[in-house]
Amino acid sequence: MKTKISLLFYLKKPKNYQKGPVPIYLRITVESKRVEFTTGRECEPSRWNAVAGRVTGAKEAVKSVNAYLGNLEQQLLDAHAALVRDDALITAETIKNKFLGVGPKQRLLMTVIADHNERMKALVGQEYAIGTFNRYKVLQRHTLAFLKENFNTTEFDISRIDFAFIANYEFYLRSVRQMGNNAVVKHMKMFRKIVNLCLGNGWMNLDPYLNFKGKYKKVDKAILTRAELDLMATKEFASDRLTQVRDTFLFCCFTGLAYRMFRNSKKVR
Repeated sequence: MKTKISLLFYLKKPKNYQKGPVPIYLRITVESKRVEFTTGRECEPSRWNAVAGRVTGAKEAVKSVNAYLGNLEQQLLDAHAALVRDDALITAETIKNKFLGVGPKQRLLMTVIADHNERMKALVGQEYAIGTFNRYKVLQRHTLAFLKENFNTTEFDISRIDFAFIANYEFYLRSVRQMGNNAVVKHMKMFRKIVNLCLGNGWMNLDPYLNFKGKYKKVDKAILTRAELDLMATKEFASDRLTQVRDTFLFCCFTGLAYRMFRNSKKVR
């Protein structure tokens, strides 16, 4: 959306002014809200053209001041254009801050995720299981791939994450990654934890998940009967490796332990 910006150079006489040069100020106005600051230049009131916002005269000193004011005006227009390109909030204050190079520290999505994962890694075995940590490593890889696919970048300012970003990310997981519904819902739930981390730290103003909904679909899991387990137990394999895999699988069935606890074992290859 286009935002009208108005720039005005004017003289601001100090209190109890009597005579002499007066500071030249610049006023930025956006939607009736304005900010102003000094340009660092001065001018005699009699030589100021209020309509043009410039100093009158042909001397080199006058040309130098006018060239400076023209360059200052262009830099502010460039700052406004940069905010438009970044889809950032545009106010008189943000334009001024962009021009001056001040403002809140930029927080980048992949950096936040990497920091989160490093902290989680340090707590594996205490507060988190290794499987949980591995899932967030997958989240990190998928998010990076999504940024490359949709934004042609490896980083993203978290203040720009909105509902459209969340919706597009979900669509990417379903279409490009071809993940099932429940896998997508779990993945977006993990990404929400990253968003909540940013909201909690005050790095984001609005919750992009506000109108986003993900719903698990009930999955009917097939359960092996005792007869099927017995049949598997008596099956003879030509390979010792397959026999070890079968024994591990049956052990998990009867104990309820997860197979992933054994898949990295040297005995299972």
